[in-house]
Parts: sequence; structure tokens; C-alpha cells
Amino acid sequence: QVQLVESGGGRVQAGESLRLSCVVSGDISRVNAMGWYRQAPGNQRELVAEITSGGTTNYMDAVKGRFTISRDNAKNTVYLQMNSLKPEDTAVYLCAADFSGRWSAYTRGQGTQVTVSS
Repeated sequence: QVQLVESGGGRVQAGESLRLSCVVSGDISRVNAMGWYRQAPGNQRELVAEITSGGTTNYMDAVKGRFTISRDNAKNTVYLQMNSLKPEDTAVYLCAADFSGRWSAYTRGQGTQVTVSS
């Protein structure tokens, strides 16, 4: 079983930055990739970024060039650096661990709120 605890959310102005952190614990032997989802009220949950076990990163188009996902294996922590934030980035951000290779089976944390005002 994998446990995920996020931190780092908050309220910022458009153009500012935030860094989210996710501490990972438990049995990670079957984890294929780590990622960050986000969900805004009335919207579907969307996969913002992922980092595979091999270190490959992928991003949704809306955040390419602004967000960076990384990990520190020594600290069992995954990060999401978010720069040039926009009001449309406002959402609950959830750290997730994928077991399927296609995000069809994953576990997630409780989430951290990010609010960007214009």
C-alpha cells in the first residue's frame, strides 16, 4: 500500500510561482510512475504531469513550459514546480502513483488547494 501526502498549495497572484511536494511512503515496488492530477469544480480530473520510473516526464499541453515535475528518491518526495501561474490553474492538485502503466489504476493523496487570482 502506498501513502501520499501533499503540501505546498496556497493562494498566489497570476504570474507567481508555487512548488508542491508529495511525500511517498509504503510499498512502492509496483509503482510505474508518479504524477500530479488537478481537479477544479465542475471539471474532470486531469493529469497535469507525470514522471516514470525511468525518469521520463510528460505534461499536459496547458502547462508545458511552465510546470516541472521532479523527484528526489533519497527523500521519497515528488515535486511540481509551477511557474507563471494563471487563474485557470486554480484547482485541487493531487499527487498520484500509477500501477498500470496507463493511469488506469492509481492511488492518490488528499490534495492541496492552489488558487491563482488575477
